[in-house]
Amino acid sequence: MGVAFTVAVFCGSRTGHHPDYAAGAVALGRGLAEAGMRLVFGGGKIGLMGALADAALESGGAVIGVIPDFLTRLEVAHRGVGELVITTSMHARKQLMFDLADAFVVLPGGLGTLDETVEILTWRQLGLHAKPVLLCDIAGSAAPLRTMIESAVAAGFAPEAALGFFEPLSGVAATLARLHQLAATARDSAP
Repeated sequence: MGVAFTVAVFCGSRTGHHPDYAAGAVALGRGLAEAGMRLVFGGGKIGLMGALADAALESGGAVIGVIPDFLTRLEVAHRGVGELVITTSMHARKQLMFDLADAFVVLPGGLGTLDETVEILTWRQLGLHAKPVLLCDIAGSAAPLRTMIESAVAAGFAPEAALGFFEPLSGVAATLARLHQLAATARDSAP
């Protein structure tokens, strides 16, 4: 049997103000584990990252944390994951998460989450990959990013095709359903 379908999740190192954010992270972590999908995340044990990883671990999931050395103290590295990779830089972290991932899910988060998401979308625009990027909208969290991208297209700074570089999905259940479809397609097309 091959390596499990791997999902990289970008999310906050804080929990945010809306209780649905943390509940969504827990539900996604649990859902990935129950589906036999491997989770790759930013390696921290705090905020949504910690809630996501803890839920996946508690449900018996395979979890890989990727964190730069300098953030092991700030984001408090999650030492309970199956594999914790400490990188030399933020760029190395993003590159490794990309390399490991079959698909990406974006949960609510701050500037780091925005940075990771925009970079992965930029790489898609440049033709460096065609991996799915799912925006899991929890309590309206994906709307500002969608508006920003739509504004860039409308102003002529991004191609119309950019609107197809990501899939907005309403909530965790819809996101998990889409991941099941993607994993099944990957399994069916494997040699």
